[in-house]
Amino acid sequence: MRFLYIFFALFTASLLSAQDIKNTQVAVASIEETTEPTIGSDNEPHLKNMKQLTFGGDNAEAYFSFDGKKLSFQSNNPLWNLKCDQIYYMIIDEAEDNKIYQPMPVSNGEGRTTCAFYMPSEKKNSTASTKILYASTFKSGKECPPDAPKNTGKYLWSIYPSFDIFIGDEKGKVLKQLTNSPGYDAEATVSPKGDKIVFTSTRNGDLDLYIMDIDGKNVKQLTHTLGYDGGAFFSPDGTKLVFRASRPEGKDTVEYKDFLAQGLVAPTTMEIFTMNIDGSDMKQVTHLGKANWAPFYHPSGKKIIFSSNHHSAKGWDFQLWMINEDGSGLKQITTESVFNAFAMFSPDGKRLVFSSNRNNGNTKDTNVFIADWVE
Repeated sequence: MRFLYIFFALFTASLLSAQDIKNTQVAVASIEETTEPTIGSDNEPHLKNMKQLTFGGDNAEAYFSFDGKKLSFQSNNPLWNLKCDQIYYMIIDEAEDNKIYQPMPVSNGEGRTTCAFYMPSEKKNSTASTKILYASTFKSGKECPPDAPKNTGKYLWSIYPSFDIFIGDEKGKVLKQLTNSPGYDAEATVSPKGDKIVFTSTRNGDLDLYIMDIDGKNVKQLTHTLGYDGGAFFSPDGTKLVFRASRPEGKDTVEYKDFLAQGLVAPTTMEIFTMNIDGSDMKQVTHLGKANWAPFYHPSGKKIIFSSNHHSAKGWDFQLWMINEDGSGLKQITTESVFNAFAMFSPDGKRLVFSSNRNNGNTKDTNVFIADWVE
């Protein structure tokens, strides 16, 4: 799931050197002095009033809190001296109105992190929460684990066996460890009902989906077919899951197993699937070829938005697409830039947040954008 991955909280400024702070201020000033570009397009009619929320580095997997007021996400922004992804959160209203707004760190700065998602509120009649679910390798060391090799002739993701799932708070404190099994445990998201967590694990030798109670108890394996099952999200009513999966066959099976033994996966052939939260009634939604991934349910529960390069001759152009749950009605949502992914609807269905490399000044940066959703 780990593709490309905004500013430190003001109260953490004391952790930065004077030169770091000066460099950040210069970078922000240069952003402010730049003429405001158009970041949306008339060819993207479903997305209106688009705003950019992060500036610099790779920022991805930004997901709404239950009250729709905050986003958790991961970043490797070099302005913050990050060597690999760490978890942050932002208050959306403040980030929209202030380009020098500085998101606040959630993870402890050690190891590598991924896949943050807000927990439900523990208070009755409230959707606000300060607790965030995420995966981290910090228990295995303070340093970033090495990146996936780049000289294999294939694009590869690392499936770090040192990833475990934790609950932290907005002050950067680790509150609880939810998984402690050998192998990769990550890609965790929470049901809209606030009662279940779905995640991906290699604890049984393959990349499968598992579900557990919100406190980490009653873990159950949901998928059993060879291949990468991951990036799962619940339907709006909490009864179904949508996810990406690879289904290697023939010689591809040998390659898949070989890479997996090395803690690697080649995410170049994946399709979108759905199933009930007990693992029953699994259905393949897309049959598009290439890489179809990062799916999320439309607020109606009848459609799915996802990222795909199936239309691209060279394979590097990822756009957002919408499709009916039965596989009909495929429609392109984004047209700008060559990378758009990690889309999520706000809890009220009125907004869409996603990651894109649009408006990056011809760099390789990926940033978080938010837009009003127009049916």
